[in-house]
Amino acid sequence: MSDRTSGTVEGDAAPPAPNGHRPEGTPQAGPRHPDLMSALVTEHFVLQSAASTTVSEATGRASLYLSVLSSALVALGFAAQSPSMVVPFASTVLPALLLLGIFTTVRLVDTGVQNVRYLAGIARIREYYRELDPRAARYFTPWGAGGETAEALASLATKPSFLTGLFTAASMVAAINSIVAGAGAVLVGVLLVGSGHLALLAPCGLLVAVLCMTVFCRYQDARYRALNPQQSKGTS
Repeated sequence: MSDRTSGTVEGDAAPPAPNGHRPEGTPQAGPRHPDLMSALVTEHFVLQSAASTTVSEATGRASLYLSVLSSALVALGFAAQSPSMVVPFASTVLPALLLLGIFTTVRLVDTGVQNVRYLAGIARIREYYRELDPRAARYFTPWGAGGETAEALASLATKPSFLTGLFTAASMVAAINSIVAGAGAVLVGVLLVGSGHLALLAPCGLLVAVLCMTVFCRYQDARYRALNPQQSKGTS
């Protein structure tokens, strides 16, 4: 005789007692929706795959930018051996690097936002899993507290904070690109007023770099705040 005819299958609710009451301590099974559960499992898998795709894209774009930057610096070192070549070469390469850095940074912010959104979707599904059975809460523990976005960030071993945004891949590229922008500003100054004013031009280049990084931080913070408008602080 099968287990279903002789008793209850493990995980199913026990049959009611003869007096019509359920035995004490027995979890009460809610309505079963096999189609919904199948859809949730599929969605869980899709979200995991999409999150992995964003990480792969971010890694590829950051690597491409750093590779181009390294090649440009090596070429600039060779061009520096000829004073007549270094200025035209740097004037051509630095703007191209700056534009590539801006495009890369914006896309890295996009992938970061999408990654958090996908992880928030997974956290939402896990919350449903926790409600399937009283014992499920032990196996689907929350990653963090403070909403789905905060739970998604907790899965990345971080929490919503303005300082946390300084450690994203987008921030890394933006910091390097800000230095490139500062170097470009110094080069423009040298072309305009000559190399005799480097003591004045160097702080100006530093100011340009800080300004570029500040603009980026405000942009990135605004993008992540949009994930959870009710949260006072939001970042990746």
